[in-house]
Amino acid sequence: MPYLLRAAALTDAPAVTELLNEIDRIEIGRPETDLHAVESDLGRPETDLDGDSWLAFDGPRLVAYALVWDDSKGERIDADHYVLPDHQQAGALVLEAVETRALEMARANGASKAVLHLHLNAEPTTDLALIRARGWSVVRRYHVLERALRPGADLPPAPPAGVQVRACADEADHRRAYALYQASFAEHFDFQPRSYEQWLADIHADRLDWSLVWLVSTEDLGDAGFLIARDDREAMGWIRSLGVVREARGRGLGGLLLRQAFAAFAARGRETVGLGVDTENATGAPALYARNGMSVHYAVDTWEIVVS
Repeated sequence: MPYLLRAAALTDAPAVTELLNEIDRIEIGRPETDLHAVESDLGRPETDLDGDSWLAFDGPRLVAYALVWDDSKGERIDADHYVLPDHQQAGALVLEAVETRALEMARANGASKAVLHLHLNAEPTTDLALIRARGWSVVRRYHVLERALRPGADLPPAPPAGVQVRACADEADHRRAYALYQASFAEHFDFQPRSYEQWLADIHADRLDWSLVWLVSTEDLGDAGFLIARDDREAMGWIRSLGVVREARGRGLGGLLLRQAFAAFAARGRETVGLGVDTENATGAPALYARNGMSVHYAVDTWEIVVS
């Protein structure tokens, strides 16, 4: 029986969440996808679900899902793609639609080609031979790290003399966190400059507990780093972003922010905290996390294809 393909709607979020958690169980051994995360993805302000999303059904069963979006307004386009192991044909149909739509997006931006990126677990349910045959290749690897928290032991760190850590308290602090994010990540792989309003959408600011966003400052530099954490994942507390501007690196500011987050999550009764890191990060982030007790939970690869 042929697969039924149609666009996703916001009302499909529960079914997509169920599919992604079924894939999580296969790939990492436990479900870690939350409904609100899927709702946020489907509700991206710049996404037209009618043209930018696909669901594939085998009878009544959802077996594949994809979403494509454009943050660069140039040739760089991003996509999500998930398929159950026994339904690779559905995955191939959806992936072809993703590639076609990505080229349309890039050309609408005035580019002659689309450089399309897709993140997959290092041991995914997707048939890697299939995507390699289509011209995809791995260009980067990320690790999702985790650390057990220790109530009574993970306590707020005492900043050294001349250093202050504060929670983001108002709009001015929110804008400082944005500016620090743009500055500290500007040289990172695949960084896409974003306006303040776009950044707020990216971090789902409408759901963000700003008391879990901290700024670190020094007497000589002023605000020099930030950390954004979230406590809305069922599986673990999550550190979304941690950055220190170039001129302030090597002073222990990143570790200070990290331990601040550990303490906050431990105080809330969380048992585990996690984050994602580029394994080729040139700022020393992987070593920082290892020094602070974080270890690899699973690996994710960035796959790329150039479509023209």
